[in-house]
Amino acid sequence: MNTVNIIFFAFKFVHYSVCIGLISIVLLQAGKSGGMAGVFGGGGSDQIFNAPSGVAFTKKLTIVMACIFLFTSLMLTKFSTNIGMMSIVKHLSNIPVSAPVEPIK
Repeated sequence: MNTVNIIFFAFKFVHYSVCIGLISIVLLQAGKSGGMAGVFGGGGSDQIFNAPSGVAFTKKLTIVMACIFLFTSLMLTKFSTNIGMMSIVKHLSNIPVSAPVEPIK
């Protein structure tokens, strides 16, 4: 396994982890009607996640995770193109080349 494959699978792992985390954090945010946050304790749960600056911690975490998601998506696209091209070149080098055959008269 070469380094490009290792980096590709590392980005894949980070990407899938961020996807699961992003889905979870978005579902836990309280919307206009309470959302899933009401299931785990109602309106008081928003006080736990508030940052001292007044901006909710979950909103900051969502922005950071969305940026990581965007970055890993772009990198996975780039690496998947490179890996796909390498596999084609690898298969082409294994094709035996023979001399042209003269037709039988």
